[in-house]
Amino acid sequence: MRVGLLTASASRQAGGLFWSVRSLAKQFQSQGVQVQVFSGRDAYSEEDSTAWGAVSLQMLATTWPGSFGFSPGLRKRLLAEDADLLHTQGLWMYPSVAAWSWGRRTGKPWLVSPRGMLDPWAIGNARWKKLLAGLVYENRHLRGATCLHALCKAEADAFRAYGLTNPVAVIPNGVELPEFSAEPVIPEWAGGLPKGARVLLFLGRLHPKKGLPALLDAWARVSRSTDAPWFLVIAGWDQHGHRAELERMVATLRIDGSVRFVGPQFGEQKAASLQRADAFVLPSLSEGLPMAVLEAWAYQLPVIMTPQCNLPEGFIAGAAVPVDADSESIRGALSTLFGLSDEAREQMGARGRQLVEERFTWSTVASEMCDVYRWVLGQGDRPACVSLY
Repeated sequence: MRVGLLTASASRQAGGLFWSVRSLAKQFQSQGVQVQVFSGRDAYSEEDSTAWGAVSLQMLATTWPGSFGFSPGLRKRLLAEDADLLHTQGLWMYPSVAAWSWGRRTGKPWLVSPRGMLDPWAIGNARWKKLLAGLVYENRHLRGATCLHALCKAEADAFRAYGLTNPVAVIPNGVELPEFSAEPVIPEWAGGLPKGARVLLFLGRLHPKKGLPALLDAWARVSRSTDAPWFLVIAGWDQHGHRAELERMVATLRIDGSVRFVGPQFGEQKAASLQRADAFVLPSLSEGLPMAVLEAWAYQLPVIMTPQCNLPEGFIAGAAVPVDADSESIRGALSTLFGLSDEAREQMGARGRQLVEERFTWSTVASEMCDVYRWVLGQGDRPACVSLY
C-alpha cells in the first residue's frame, strides 16, 4: 500500500498539523506502510525537515499568494509518484485543488482530514472567503472524497451540518508518551522564577480563537485575590500580531509580574516546558482535537479546557477542569485549580496520563487509519470507526 499525505506545510508554520501529520507518517512507516508526504515550502521548511526522520518528504516551491499556498509543480509531482490513495490534511488551500485534480485524473480514492477547519467557529472566521473558496474548489474536493476523517464525534457532526454525506471515520489524534529523566532539562524561561513557583502553561499558536484575552482577564482577577505562588507561562508563536495585543493587555491589567511570554518551544525546550509545568490551560473557542492537551496529559499535568477542545473523555476521567471561554468561568476554574492540594493535582494528572495510554497512542491511531485505507481500496471490511450516514 502506497499512501500519499498532502499538507500545505510540513513545518511549524502548520501549527498542530505539523506534529500530528508527522507523527502519523512516522508511525505508518514503522508499520510497513509506504508513505510519502507532499507539502509546500515555507520559511521553516529546511529547519524542520529533520523532524520527519526517514519519512520521504517532498517540499515544493510555492508562489503568491502565500495564504493560498499555490504550488505550480504539485499536481505533476503527485501524478509521478503513483500512490494508491491520497490523504489531504487541512482545507482552504491549494492542496485541496491538487488532490481533487489528482483523483479526477487517476480515478483513485482520496480522503480528507479537515482537522477542525469545518467547525462552526472556523467556518465563521473569514466567512466570505470560505464561502467563495467552497464555491470555487473546496466543496468539490470534500464531496468527492471517498471518506472523510473526523478527530471526534463533534467534528463528524460538523461535517453533516456543512451538508456532507460521505462516509466518516472517527479517529482521534495520538501522542508520543515521554520517558521522564531523573535530571530533567530546565527550560530557558524558568531561570527567573522564584523558588517554589508553580506554573500554569499555555502552549500553542497565539491566535484569537485560543481564548487568551479571557484567560488574562480572569488571571488578573484571581491573582489579586490569592497569595498562591502561580505564574502563567504563555508559550507559542505569534500569528497576525496577536502577541502584541496580549502584551498590551497584560500591561493594562498590571499582571506583568506573574505572566511570562516565552515564545515558541520546540524539541527539548518544549519537553522541558511541559515537565516544568504544574498544570495546563487551553480556553479555546474552537479546536479539532488539540495535540497540546494530549501532550499535557502525557506529562501528567492536570488541565483546564473548554468543551470546544472536543475531549469529553478528559472530563469523564477526572483529568480536566471544564470551563467556558469567558473570563468569569475561567476565573472560577483557576480558583478551583489553585485550591487543590498538590496530591489532588497529581492524581488528576495521573488520570490524564492513563487516558492517553489507553486511547491516544500513535500506534493505535495509525492501525485504525490503515484499516480505513484498506477498506477504501477494497482490501478489507468497513471498520467500526466508519459511519456511512
